Amino acid sequence: MDTSEAFVALLKEIPDPRTLDDKDCVALAQAVSADIARLEAVRFRAIAQLSRHREGARSVTQEVAFALSLVDNHAGAMVATAEALTSRLPHTLGLMDQGKVSGFGAMKVAAATAWLSDENALAADALLEDRLADKNSEQIRKAASHAANTVDPEGADKRTEHHREGRRLTVRQGEAGVASIEVEDGPVEKVTAAHVRIDREARALKTGGETRTLDQLRADVALDLLLGGQGGKTERAEVFLYMDLFTYLGSNDDPAELAGHGHIPSSLAREIAAGSDTVLRRIITDPLSGQVLDLGRDRYRPTAGQSEFVRVRDRECRRPGCHRPAQACDIDHSVPWQFGGHTDTDDLIDLCRRDHRLKDEPGWIYRLTSDGALTITTPTGQTYDSTPPPLHEPRPKTPPVDEPPPF
Repeated sequence: MDTSEAFVALLKEIPDPRTLDDKDCVALAQAVSADIARLEAVRFRAIAQLSRHREGARSVTQEVAFALSLVDNHAGAMVATAEALTSRLPHTLGLMDQGKVSGFGAMKVAAATAWLSDENALAADALLEDRLADKNSEQIRKAASHAANTVDPEGADKRTEHHREGRRLTVRQGEAGVASIEVEDGPVEKVTAAHVRIDREARALKTGGETRTLDQLRADVALDLLLGGQGGKTERAEVFLYMDLFTYLGSNDDPAELAGHGHIPSSLAREIAAGSDTVLRRIITDPLSGQVLDLGRDRYRPTAGQSEFVRVRDRECRRPGCHRPAQACDIDHSVPWQFGGHTDTDDLIDLCRRDHRLKDEPGWIYRLTSDGALTITTPTGQTYDSTPPPLHEPRPKTPPVDEPPPF
């Protein structure tokens, strides 16, 4: 039996989705996705072997593009990923064999670690072995970027500096009287702050009589601001930068995190923190878990303090896989107020407007624990957990001084 015949035989074993209930449909989609990941691992191995046969010739990309009906850029990324998986990223390839990482997710790992030496790529791949399973592509990208920065912080600094120096403004002409303008590779803290401000001012314009969608309003506000107008209601935009005190003081080079973007090198974090408009806030964390326990807020009313605490704790929308910054999200009750929910930090979470509405759909259940861990149950009974990322790596518990050492 050749490969195609084996595949046809496999397809015959798959039940007809039209005969399944909703739970079985979800289960079938999950099982097939795992099988697809395994087949994608086979495809990457075949492409890598082709590249080895041709000794890495550039024409391999074009051949893959023709054979798989891909544009050249995608084919080139496929070839680069195949070569990386079979040489520098064995753990990621192994996760594909287990059906736990998709081909698209593997491409994110390959791209995030492409700048590392072979030795450091292997180290980053080992760090990621327990961090990629069942994650979406954006979560994988962030995890891979963090691992790469961790194993080579000095290289990450140089790479960040190089990319920021390459910032540019591009215009792409479209059809029927439209065009696009984009700031490419802009400083992440400025781009994030600009997006937060544009989103905030667009939402302020979305009143009862406004017929434009939020997407249209964001575009109009951005263009108005670029052309010298006021956009909407102007106020300073706020971004959240999470950095260990020792990193801020220069005692270590642990990566920091910018909400909505992900991890950034320590040198860039210190540069942002030293800015003239930067406001530093005291955050107390649990030393064992890294979770937020308290936030210094001596200039806010209690209700504002609760909202700020929840935004600082959550960083982003709490639905697993959604990365909208907390500043652009709604503060919502995990248990609806009318059904016994309480307006305190044990019951409040950040949800973007889309996921806020999803929570109110029939069959969706949200449960929040006192430490901020959220469990979402779907109408088919699937459960997904979301825990606020710790502000630092959990630290091992030290034994009391009078406790005898273990033998």
